[in-house]
Amino acid sequence: VQLQASGGGLVQAGGSLRLSCVVSGRTFSNYGMGWFRQALGKEREFVSSISGLGGSTFYADSVKGRFTISRDNAKRTVYLQMNSLKSEDTAVYYCAVALLRVATSLNDFDHWGQGTLVTVSS
Repeated sequence: VQLQASGGGLVQAGGSLRLSCVVSGRTFSNYGMGWFRQALGKEREFVSSISGLGGSTFYADSVKGRFTISRDNAKRTVYLQMNSLKSEDTAVYYCAVALLRVATSLNDFDHWGQGTLVTVSS
């Protein structure tokens, strides 16, 4: 299984970015997908996840109402639309494939992308 994340960059506070993650090597729609982030000096934390068919989505409280996760199973891609970005959103963002159709815990994800850096300037 390989995951390729993209879309990170430098953005001003209040701005938007859209992250993408393309997955190969697994029946994509059978598994949940998630986004996690890790800020400098902090542990990796859950941001959002989506079920295999896209019917269920989950968000960390810190991003609820600002971020939207979606997936296109035909393109084997999961997205994270990030709006109203804040300086505290600065982190390396990782996409991951879950072991299950629905997952929110870090331990439920078994394959990870390389990460894409999001920097929000205040």
